[in-house]
Amino acid sequence: MRIGDAAAAAGMTPRALRYYEQRGLVTARRTPSGHRVYDEEDIRRLRVVRELRDAGLTVGDVRAFAHLLRTVPADGVPDLLPQAPRSGACSAAEAVARRRLADLDARIARLSLLRARLAARLGEPAAEVTEPAETGGTGRAGADSGPLFRLETGPAPDGRALRA
Repeated sequence: MRIGDAAAAAGMTPRALRYYEQRGLVTARRTPSGHRVYDEEDIRRLRVVRELRDAGLTVGDVRAFAHLLRTVPADGVPDLLPQAPRSGACSAAEAVARRRLADLDARIARLSLLRARLAARLGEPAAEVTEPAETGGTGRAGADSGPLFRLETGPAPDGRALRA
């Protein structure tokens, strides 16, 4: 099937499918005229990638164990990511998923702290939040968390008045 049909069957856009192809998560075959074509195995693999992305893994995470994607049964991801905590065999996929989970926990803690600080500056009550232990209170929640800043009143350190 062609890219539009394959993307629809996998529950994504053609643009996303091309992106996953560029990242090596699926390989399209080409017709003599150069059109991409996909088979049912490609669709199954793309559905697994979509499920893993929906679960919070990044494309880089999925690439770390892409070689395992062909072994995932048609009924899904649970066989790739064991649901029993510390199930004995720590697969590459499980290790990556556990690192991503820890990263998400750290980001949530950092964002909760930033929210509490901002709420306090606005005079709103906020739940008690402590500094994330992993970062010693100095780390950032992630590339998209924005700059850290302080809201000050009064003169700037160089003596000039701050604008409100």
